[in-house]
Amino acid sequence: MILCCGEALIDMLPRRTEGGEDAFAPYPGGAVFNTAIALGRLGAPAAFLSGISTDLFGQLLMEALKQSRVDGTLTIRSDRPTTLAFVRLIDGQATYAFYDENTAGRMISPQDLPDLTDDIGALFFGGISLAVDPCGAAYEALMERESAAGRLTMIDPNIRPGFIRDESAYRARIDRMLSCADIVKLSDEDLRWLEGDGSIEELARGILARGPKLVLITEGARGAHAFTHRVARFVPAQTVQVVDTVGAGDTFNAGILAALHRADCLSRAALSELTDEILDAALSLGVRSAAITVSRAGANPPWAEELA
Repeated sequence: MILCCGEALIDMLPRRTEGGEDAFAPYPGGAVFNTAIALGRLGAPAAFLSGISTDLFGQLLMEALKQSRVDGTLTIRSDRPTTLAFVRLIDGQATYAFYDENTAGRMISPQDLPDLTDDIGALFFGGISLAVDPCGAAYEALMERESAAGRLTMIDPNIRPGFIRDESAYRARIDRMLSCADIVKLSDEDLRWLEGDGSIEELARGILARGPKLVLITEGARGAHAFTHRVARFVPAQTVQVVDTVGAGDTFNAGILAALHRADCLSRAALSELTDEILDAALSLGVRSAAITVSRAGANPPWAEELA
């Protein structure tokens, strides 16, 4: 089982009414939530851990998990409101305005964390939940605890600079979590925000030197890289008509994890011995899955049969 740990929210996506008025429509979302949904649709055993409200938006989120075959029993329910993210699309690229104060997801703390069952072999972390407290402290504590227990961990910070209030504290947290992770995924923009100038391979290998066994870097419409201590691989993106980019990176993450699960490589020992063929297959599933997501509105990851 792959446990995705992080935010679940409602994306308020721009729409136009029949009368020609601007409007927003609610869609379940959040970076880590999207990855969990995509994993379930790709046929991987997936579960989700977050704070989720008992309000009507929380009910939408729980129903979406169920419909995509994601185990939601570890969610932490409360009557606090659901986080909302109002989305603007400029040339297909998404920008966000978050409403997150005192929400069900924001306010979980390390004391709320459940014990995990033995069937959970890997954990995924990321998203805006790492930029705020107390939930950021909770996810960092969970990652440290489960990594020390021998479970494989992956992180994609999915950095939203406009959401960060204390940049030095955020950078310190991400640095600690990158060093704790077995798999790190970053967009090329996130890579340079964190690590500064330099070639993608140079910066990625700097992260590898801090402890991870696999570093993945996406370059949008160009494609995606994978770096281990032994090899470097690249798979080009597929050419599609882009509707919007909401959920693209989240779907890519799910493709990587689903492919590694299929290859029985979600362990530290297996990560250390990844072959070119396994890396290429993982990158390919990631970029093919993301290509379908960007070809339709909102974060709507593909089902396995769509990739057959």
